Amino acid sequence: MGALLAVDHGTTRTKALVLDEDLQIRAQAAVHLRQQYPHSGWVEQDPLEIVEVTRRAISTCLAQVHLRPEDLSGLGLANQGETVVVWERATGMPVRPAIVWQDRRTTEMCAVLAAQGCEPEVRRRTGLRLDPYFSATKIRWILDDIEAGQARAEHGELLAGTTDTWLLWKLSGGAIHVTDVSTASRTLLMNIHTLEWDPWLLDLFKIPRTLLPALSPSIGPGVDLAMDDPGAARRVPVLALAVDQQAALFGHGCHRPGMAKVTYGTGAFALMHAGTTAVPSQHGLLTTVAWGRAGHIEYALDGGVFVAGAAVQWLADRLALLPSVQSSTELASAVPDSGGVVVVPSLAGLAAPYWDPRARGAVFGLTLATTRAHLVRATLEGIAHQVDDVMDAMAKDAGVRLELIRVDGGPSQNDALMQIQADVLGIPVEVATMEEATAFGVGAMAGVACGWWPPEVVEAAWRPRARFLPRISEAARRAQRRSWAEAVAQVRAWAPR
Repeated sequence: MGALLAVDHGTTRTKALVLDEDLQIRAQAAVHLRQQYPHSGWVEQDPLEIVEVTRRAISTCLAQVHLRPEDLSGLGLANQGETVVVWERATGMPVRPAIVWQDRRTTEMCAVLAAQGCEPEVRRRTGLRLDPYFSATKIRWILDDIEAGQARAEHGELLAGTTDTWLLWKLSGGAIHVTDVSTASRTLLMNIHTLEWDPWLLDLFKIPRTLLPALSPSIGPGVDLAMDDPGAARRVPVLALAVDQQAALFGHGCHRPGMAKVTYGTGAFALMHAGTTAVPSQHGLLTTVAWGRAGHIEYALDGGVFVAGAAVQWLADRLALLPSVQSSTELASAVPDSGGVVVVPSLAGLAAPYWDPRARGAVFGLTLATTRAHLVRATLEGIAHQVDDVMDAMAKDAGVRLELIRVDGGPSQNDALMQIQADVLGIPVEVATMEEATAFGVGAMAGVACGWWPPEVVEAAWRPRARFLPRISEAARRAQRRSWAEAVAQVRAWAPR
């Protein structure tokens, strides 16, 4: 029986799993990836560690089922999205650390471009906002930061890419410089209507075309990996490439317009399938490529929350309020409510639908009666309210009332958070049986590419682990939403401009 390798290179972990021809997971492994915070608002990773962690995840996973790379029928690779690396073409060495999607260092650069009136045209071409979240200003910052960066880029001495491009370059021994259209749609450099690097955008950010990878479909990219051995007798076909959130959308079986999912991880990311037309959002969301396949393109509405699981990690690691992230479930469940405390966990700015990179986190409503449990529960509620902000905007854009949402990711295993999420949304929340919907999704894409199954089989395979129903009254829900809205307004008013 054949086997596909699916790799999800995430922000804090790289996961790998093996799928067989029956769409069953035969093996899986995960390796932790470190982040660095050299300055306030900066988030970086070591590009060489990214490669090493990915290799370890792959080798550990394959060893579980006694497979070698040459035994694989193909590979699917999902990536972080907007995180970027710039490296030397000749040596393959990065010129500086990777700038992670959460990084806010280019806030002022985006503000200057917005003040020049560029944003409407940028949004028309890309479906995105002028925000430091995306890749273009990160690349621009790196070229400005290193000596003779612009000249070296123009002379073809440097290459740039998101982490999928970087990994493929290293795993192929420098033979492949490519990304797919879903990932490219997150850069502020690809026109989502023409599916090409846009000359006007390249000129706006002063990024040479020679710096960027070739563009491929998401399903069936048509490249092969020698897996570090250029002399290998058999190369591994790369059958699927996608942004992690788009891969999760596919893995959830959300293949028809109006179907939506939320993936909880470091952040929380909601996507709704929007059909085959790129329709601009009117309520603060993004229009993005879902995936492309053999000349056929599908789009999604996208709303991201920058800090979700990272807020709980922050409570444990930075504030020492929790002995572990897992203990947040028990502690939040120890109190019936937050005791009037509201936490706005905008520790890396506010994303959709506010797009306020200067916003910072805040805690409101503290009294002498406030306990650690109240703070933990309020943090979980803050995550849930941010997701509700996105889902509300999504329902308005789509002109529909959402009946339920499908969710996955590590924090989705926190039953306290999921119950709070159902209460805040006022609709059922269905948690996927598999925690790793992103890796499963890109593996499922690979299976479609090699003809093992049609997309309908992936949709039919979806199963919920648990279903959480709202437990609070509509009046109580509305009261919580009013308090949340007031807290967000306070945060945005306080943030320095």
